[in-house]
Amino acid sequence: MTLACGLALVLAGCSDDELSSQSIITVDQMEYTEFDYWLQRNYVVPYNIQFKYRYEDIESDMNYYTVPSRYDDAVKLAHLVKYMCIEAYDEVGGIDFTRAYFPKLIFTIGEWEYQNNGTYILGTAEGGRKILLSGTNYLGQHLHSANELNEYYLKTIHHEFTHILNQTKDFPADFQLITGTGYVADKWSESPYDTDYLERGFISAYSQHSDKEDFAEMLSIYVCYSPETWDAWMEEAGTDGARLLGAKLDIVKNYMASTFSIDLESLRSSIQRRQKQVVGGLIDLESLDN
Repeated sequence: MTLACGLALVLAGCSDDELSSQSIITVDQMEYTEFDYWLQRNYVVPYNIQFKYRYEDIESDMNYYTVPSRYDDAVKLAHLVKYMCIEAYDEVGGIDFTRAYFPKLIFTIGEWEYQNNGTYILGTAEGGRKILLSGTNYLGQHLHSANELNEYYLKTIHHEFTHILNQTKDFPADFQLITGTGYVADKWSESPYDTDYLERGFISAYSQHSDKEDFAEMLSIYVCYSPETWDAWMEEAGTDGARLLGAKLDIVKNYMASTFSIDLESLRSSIQRRQKQVVGGLIDLESLDN
């Protein structure tokens, strides 16, 4: 199905002695698609969440070259976000939790936001109300790999949602003290910080950016990746690294339980079950009937 959106620009001239109260630019009402009605039923009505897939420059970062999301990929991504994130939190924390805390705006763009240091931005969270998800047009390449879905999309959503929860109530200061001297800001992608980070007590290279990114990486990676993968990482981290990572995980778990009544193990189980169903092709990511 193609996206239909009509845009008419009407230029009106006025003489020097004639002023018009009407705008010289008028925008025709866009034609709604089946996807729009599906979003109304599945996002707006139950959660008051807007899922924007049409390109709007006001929602984009003008510092990057961005392109619109393709219609079919946006449909699949909306299904993924709903099933793998929103409904997982519904299951564990209740729909009232999701309605209260999940951001009210999700905006998608087709391309990644490339930076000058060779990295690119997968997503951002703004002011507790908006999540930007980039790279929508690459989704089809990664649907059959749990690790790739995690790396490019699912971990990003849970990471950014963690930032929003932290903006609601900050995490304990003790978290920063565990590896307080190891944060290196934007140098995280450079040598020597891009290797051996597990041994230094960081779950990813990006975790070394700051305590806020570290906390969001700990939570999102823990719930998205399998217990077997996590255990392998702890073995690779060695005794000291695993001890530091364990101390951080304890704080993350206690924070979620005491602040939001979310049991992280239950959330992890829900996400892992849903992930296997998606990768196994058991979930229809294209239907707009429900």
